[in-house]
Amino acid sequence: MKRFAKICAVVSALYLVAGTAFADELPNGYGNVKLGMSLDAAKEALKKNIDFGYHGDRDVSLLPGENRVLIETDADKGLGSNFLNRCWFQFADDQLYIMIINVNREKMDYYSIFTTLCDKYGNPDSLNPERAVWKNDSVTMSLEKPLTLKYVDNAKFEELQNQSNVPKGPVEITREDFLEAL
Repeated sequence: MKRFAKICAVVSALYLVAGTAFADELPNGYGNVKLGMSLDAAKEALKKNIDFGYHGDRDVSLLPGENRVLIETDADKGLGSNFLNRCWFQFADDQLYIMIINVNREKMDYYSIFTTLCDKYGNPDSLNPERAVWKNDSVTMSLEKPLTLKYVDNAKFEELQNQSNVPKGPVEITREDFLEAL
């Protein structure tokens, strides 16, 4: 009986270690479109995946600021599975750093995606009624209600936030003061 208990303890420990390692390997995109791709590489990947409904350069916009580009696709008009709706791919310095994918709620539900993500990547790092978030050092993946998947390149996002020249407003300063006083 003691030997059986030891075997169970070892198997449990291995499962925890494997589960933790497994949960750290979050996807860095959806399908063949990956965070970190150049604009041209992402355009080619979007052309190859008909589920996104990418129609070429007419789906591409320049955003205010240096080297910022947004691709907006209308997957409803695509020829693929129709599991996707409108999607956005945001670039800075010719690097894809945010993907926002809206899933067709007539074809898929939040619970199915949530349980699949939990099975594949472990329990979310944070969970509230609006969203579930999985995060590792390089990627943040969130499932938001009603039914949106977001992928964020953490390093690029943080770099862009640090470059922001917008000073903190009075509400933010007052909030920080309040929290420091606790």
